[in-house]
Amino acid sequence: MPSASQTIPIFPRPAGMMLRPLPLAPLSAALSMLARRVVTRHPGLLRRLGAHDRARFLIDPTDLPLVLCLEPRGGQVRVTAHRQAPRADVRIAGPLAALLGLVHGAYDGDALFFSRDLVIEGDTAAALALRNAIDDAELDLAEELTALPPVLAGALRRAIALAERRTGVALTRVAEGPAW
Repeated sequence: MPSASQTIPIFPRPAGMMLRPLPLAPLSAALSMLARRVVTRHPGLLRRLGAHDRARFLIDPTDLPLVLCLEPRGGQVRVTAHRQAPRADVRIAGPLAALLGLVHGAYDGDALFFSRDLVIEGDTAAALALRNAIDDAELDLAEELTALPPVLAGALRRAIALAERRTGVALTRVAEGPAW
């Protein structure tokens, strides 16, 4: 179970620089579509958020030149990409690999938090509600992605598996792993 910062892969700086000119509107639209699909397939996510289903969650992959704002909005989920952090109720920051690893159960969130590889600022109750909701749903983002374009699902699965092996980043749910 990795928890030390030296075991968390960091997104290569040159690759991050290549993301700078990426148009954010299409990325936001694609991420919002994916998030709505995830909520449709896992309706318990919003129920677990409870009173925090209107909170704004800033997801800050510290090794990327952008941040994401997740707004559950009571079921009308929206994810927007930004170059500068917008106002949010809570900020969850760490390397992209750590953030994805948390979603997929590859990393222990408490260990990342106490080792300072994960930073939480703002409404910690909202962050805890999001953590519990994601953990209960046992999300696998690769599965969600491969379910979008059925014609390309096989090729996309192989590409995800190759990227996971080469980078060490948990792009799929681990069979058994630590809870946050």
